[in-house]
Amino acid sequence: MKFEYAPAPESTAIVDIKPEYELFIDGKFVASKSGKKFETINPANEKVLSRVTQASAADVDRAVKAATEAYRKTWSKLSGAQRGKYLFRIARILQERAREFAVLESMDNGKPIRETRDTDIPLAAAHFFYHAGWADKLDYAGLGDNPKPHGVVGQIIPWNFPMLMLAWKVAPALATGNTVVLKPAETTPLTALLFAEVCQQADLPKGVVNILTGDGLTGAAIVNHPGINKIAFTGSTEVGKIIAKSVAGTKKALTLELGGKGANIIFEDAPIDETVEGIINGIYFNQGHVCCAGSRLLVQENIKDELLEKLKRRMSLIRVGDPLDKNTDLGAINSAAQLMKIREMAESGDAEGAERWSPQCNLPEKGFWFPPTFFTGVSQAHRIAREEIFGPVLSVITFRTPSEAIEKANNTPYGLSAGIWTDKGSRILWSAQQLKAGVIWANTFNKFDPASPFGGYKESGWGREGGRHGLAAYLKGDFS
Repeated sequence: MKFEYAPAPESTAIVDIKPEYELFIDGKFVASKSGKKFETINPANEKVLSRVTQASAADVDRAVKAATEAYRKTWSKLSGAQRGKYLFRIARILQERAREFAVLESMDNGKPIRETRDTDIPLAAAHFFYHAGWADKLDYAGLGDNPKPHGVVGQIIPWNFPMLMLAWKVAPALATGNTVVLKPAETTPLTALLFAEVCQQADLPKGVVNILTGDGLTGAAIVNHPGINKIAFTGSTEVGKIIAKSVAGTKKALTLELGGKGANIIFEDAPIDETVEGIINGIYFNQGHVCCAGSRLLVQENIKDELLEKLKRRMSLIRVGDPLDKNTDLGAINSAAQLMKIREMAESGDAEGAERWSPQCNLPEKGFWFPPTFFTGVSQAHRIAREEIFGPVLSVITFRTPSEAIEKANNTPYGLSAGIWTDKGSRILWSAQQLKAGVIWANTFNKFDPASPFGGYKESGWGREGGRHGLAAYLKGDFS
């Protein structure tokens, strides 16, 4: 028997969205000299949430000067223990205002409230707690005696995990003694602007964190500003290459966390029911808007039919709809542009002869929606097997031997993540040694912890975020 779920919408009353937002520079909200604004919308219903400022090159210059002043006169003068107190304070405020952040994130991004409430915001707070603990222990991190920060760090974050990516960037930067100029994604700026209020509430010294909203032009101005000492970017491989070229020949340090096309390898002895849940979490979590998503399912040939039958049954239970409904599993695609890309990629799978399957589901008329989907009959040459789709689309590829699985898994320009499903510990260890991926999960997928470093190889970027390894990127020296 299939039980219907009554609607369980989360109230939006806890969130106070302003009609317009200014830039956060030197501890206060200030108007842009250009006066230009753009709209940010709710992707689930296409309603305008607010109008946000488009930061100009002059605004970037103001923010860099404020960050430089704060670094020289305030932040660099504090001890690690004093810096840590501010990070602890920010972490506690994030916990206290967690529901507010979760609702706002779902409204601005389109992801289900269940994910923002249970994953995004708790993990963001955890990153500030974790890095607060490191602030006075950098001498013991194996990064040299008396390690020094870079100074002013420019940080550019994506739209798929707006608040979590902010925490990944800001927490280690502040813990290691840097000051920050941060640009959130154009389509998801609201939680970053709410975080600016948290900085004020925590009495963080002015200029230590500056938040500039805007499009790619704003990001380019940050990357190319001579007063920036380090760039940290998370986003597409294409933009990452442009940034790498811009920074080449300068003294700026750089970390890049870019795209992925993760292989989720299912061996014949894998626990099938548990594996199906891992597949669902690996590709349909956050609408597939995950750089480390398990978007290539490599299945041992002799268990393919049984696995796909159970996967279809499980996918038919995925609830697609209102992101603020606590029963929703799959929310809205973040933007019309991203939906267009997902559709175009899926149509290429049809055109190249792969077979598409989606469960029956009623998609809302307003907003940007795409059903959970997988393709069978996929070869390594198909675009859907080679290119990052960044949506709820899975490519199923079969293999016969473990060596063939590894060869197919590594046959990609990316190297961010991989998953291994098997009952044998020896096979897990052997596969992990062979796979060219920065993060490898065994009998699970998409598990994150602030103490665990995250990053990739090849076109998935360079550098690590999180853990002791992530601290190195924000300190001067060669720690490789």
